[in-house]
Amino acid sequence: MERRKITYRLYPSRSQAAALAALLRSHQQLYNAALEQRIDAYRRRGVSLSYQDQCKELTDLRRECPEFAQANCSSQQRTLRRLDIAFQAFFRRAAERGERAGFPRFKSLDAFPGFGFKSHGDGWRFTPGQNWKHGTLRLQGVGTVTARGQARQGGAIKSCELTHKNGQWWLSLTVECDVIERQGGTAACGLDWGVEHFASIALANGGSAEPIANPRRVRKAAKKLRAAQRALARKKRGGKNRQRARKVVGKLHRQLANQRKEFLHQTSAALVTAYALIATEELSVKNMTGSAKGTAEQPGRNVKAKAGLNREILDTAPGAFLGMLRYKAPEAGTLLIEVPTRKLKPSQRCPDCGRIEKKRLSQRVHACPCGHVEPRDNASARVALDYALTHLASTGQELARQAETSTDIGLPAAETPSTDAQRPWLE
Repeated sequence: MERRKITYRLYPSRSQAAALAALLRSHQQLYNAALEQRIDAYRRRGVSLSYQDQCKELTDLRRECPEFAQANCSSQQRTLRRLDIAFQAFFRRAAERGERAGFPRFKSLDAFPGFGFKSHGDGWRFTPGQNWKHGTLRLQGVGTVTARGQARQGGAIKSCELTHKNGQWWLSLTVECDVIERQGGTAACGLDWGVEHFASIALANGGSAEPIANPRRVRKAAKKLRAAQRALARKKRGGKNRQRARKVVGKLHRQLANQRKEFLHQTSAALVTAYALIATEELSVKNMTGSAKGTAEQPGRNVKAKAGLNREILDTAPGAFLGMLRYKAPEAGTLLIEVPTRKLKPSQRCPDCGRIEKKRLSQRVHACPCGHVEPRDNASARVALDYALTHLASTGQELARQAETSTDIGLPAAETPSTDAQRPWLE
C-alpha cells in the first residue's frame, strides 16, 4: 500500500467562501499565537515548548475563546503540527549547516497557505464521483462544497489539506492504495535534461530519438508579466486597485505554473510508457542555480548572465520532472537509474573512449580527439545509458540479462551492453 495525493478544485458558494475565509483566518491566528507562545516561553523561562505541550493548552484556549471553539479540534492540532515541523526543520538546518537557518516567522493572512484535517470523517467527508471524477466535500461549519477534478487512481481516504491560492480553493486528499502497474515500453534510453532542449534521448542501439523541445514558458510570457508587475508596483499600498493588480499578477503566475505542470506530467508519462529503462543524471537544482554574485571582497563575474541561466533552469523545473519520473516509472514497470554525476561527469566524458575534457557551456558539440563527434547533450545521455547497462549487467539484474540475448529493451544481440572489460572507465 502506498500513499498518494489527489487534488481537486473547490467551488464554494458565496456564503461557503465567507465561512472558509473565516476558518482560514482562525487557523492563521492560531499559528501566530502558538509561535508567539513558543518565543515567549523560551525568552522568559528558557523552556522549549513541544507539540504535545501546545496541544494540551489548546483545550484551555477553546474553552476560554469561543471563536476558536467553532473550528474542528483535530484540524487545529494539524496547524500546531505544521508549526512544530517548521521548528524541527529550523533546528536541523542550524545544527547541520551552521548557516542562517531561517527561524519560523509570523504569517500574514495572504501568506498563510491553508489548513488541514486528520482522519476522514472527523469534521469532514469527501464523496468521490464515478471513477473518482469530481465529487463533493462536506465540511464542519461550511456545508457541502462541489469539487472538480480527476484522480488517476482512488483509494482509502486518510487526510486532506485545503489551500487558498489567488482567490481559489483547492482540496488535496491523501489516499492509501495499491499501485496499479501499467504496461510500459520495451526499449532502453539515456536521458539528458537541458535548457537548449528540454531532454535529449540516446538509444541503446547507438541511435538517438528526437529531442524534446523546451517550451520556454517564462520567456514567452515575460512581456505580459513584466507589464503586470510594473502596474502593480505603481499602485498605492492598501488600495483596492493594488488588490486588483495583484490578482492579475497572481493569475499570470498561476497560468504559467499550470502549463509547466501539464507539460511535465505529459512528458514524464510518455517517457515511462515508451521505455523499459531510463538512465539519467543525478541533479542538484540548488547547486545549478546558485548565485554568481560572490561577496563584497570577491565579487562574482557574469552575474546577469548567470541570473538569466538560473531563470531558464527553474522554468523547466528539473527537480519536479525527476520526481514525477520516480513515482511514475514503477507503475509502468520501468526501471529508472540516476547515475552519479560527480563520479561519472557525463557532460565532460566521451561516450566512445571515456576521455574527460572540460567544455564551456557554449560548446554544444562533443568532438573528441578519438574521432567521436556528437551533440553534447546526446553524448551525455549515451554515457549515462552505458553506465546504467554496464552496472546492471555486473549486478546480474534481470533487465540486463534480457538485453544481452534479446531485443526486449531495444538491444539487438549483436549490440550487447558494454562490459567493464571493454570500458574500464565505467567502473
